[in-house]
Amino acid sequence: MKPKAFALVILFQLLLATTFAQKNAGLGTLLNKNAEFIFPQTTEKISHALNVKAVVTENENDGAQNAEWITKSGLGVYTTIGDQKAINEIWFSVPDDKFLIVSGLPYNLILNKTTVQETLAKFNKYKVKKTKPNLYGTLEGGTKLEVKIGERYVTLFFDSKNVLNSLYILRSFIDPAAG
Repeated sequence: MKPKAFALVILFQLLLATTFAQKNAGLGTLLNKNAEFIFPQTTEKISHALNVKAVVTENENDGAQNAEWITKSGLGVYTTIGDQKAINEIWFSVPDDKFLIVSGLPYNLILNKTTVQETLAKFNKYKVKKTKPNLYGTLEGGTKLEVKIGERYVTLFFDSKNVLNSLYILRSFIDPAAG
């Protein structure tokens, strides 16, 4: 096989692999018509939507309960369980050792695909705070965006290539001093 033909075959295979690697988060029933996550939720409703059982743990320091779901797509969904077992905060990420493109997230964002620029354009009607935090690992040299949407505070972390790595929807912004 000629080197050019071989290179084209390899390129075609890589394009196919990345094109079909996108997974859907499966959050459909948990999002409203504006693709905003519906709060409050329960672990049961989230488990049903994701078709995955929650792993519930208790924080040894403060006794708070946390829930975690690792979906078939590889998406990690995390929450803190509040009073009356209500979930009022949620965050999404993909493990650092896996490259997955995950769509179907709140605000129509796509992990490992949506860029900082696309996100700034999407949230241009809100006051977005953009910082370059001192982070480590895959986020080293990345960007953090914070925006208040309704009663929720959305924090987005982007890697050094300005691609969305994780999404947090909380009741307040993440306190960097909390460590």
